[in-house]
Amino acid sequence: MGGEGWAGALAEHAGWLRAAVSARLGERQGVEEVLQEVALAAVGPGAPAVGATNPGAWLYRVAVRQVLLYRRKAGRRRRLAEGHARHAEGAKSAGGDPLGWLLDQERGRLVREAMARLPARDAEMLTLKYAEGLTAAAIADRLGLGVAAVEARLHRARGRLRGLLAGVIDGGDGG
Repeated sequence: MGGEGWAGALAEHAGWLRAAVSARLGERQGVEEVLQEVALAAVGPGAPAVGATNPGAWLYRVAVRQVLLYRRKAGRRRRLAEGHARHAEGAKSAGGDPLGWLLDQERGRLVREAMARLPARDAEMLTLKYAEGLTAAAIADRLGLGVAAVEARLHRARGRLRGLLAGVIDGGDGG
């Protein structure tokens, strides 16, 4: 595989690869991260021999894949930050409504307690779906399951969670 061969190929193609990645991303920090990942892929154990493939084309395919992965990761970070901002805004707006704030806090506590009482597989499915924001297809891909199986597991897990929450709420009203 020759890491020196790929190091040379990286040096030879660095200029236009940087331009291609920059055109797709438009942000300097992202370009640097993507190019580092391309370099790691080129010298890693999965890289083909330099002579066995067109180095420029292979590096370009790796760069495009890394751009897509970077964008996906950046989207997750952005959605997480937006969620935190919405949460902070909700807490700020609830400042005038102590009862609303208290109810939100209690509801969150009840859901966390019910999630802790769920079987691990159910809690995992619900966490991937609602906390991570993944689609059923993405969950299926990560866990090596079919989409229908994921949807069925999610349905059962939501039912179990509803049952636990109803028991907590019913039990709290009767006692």
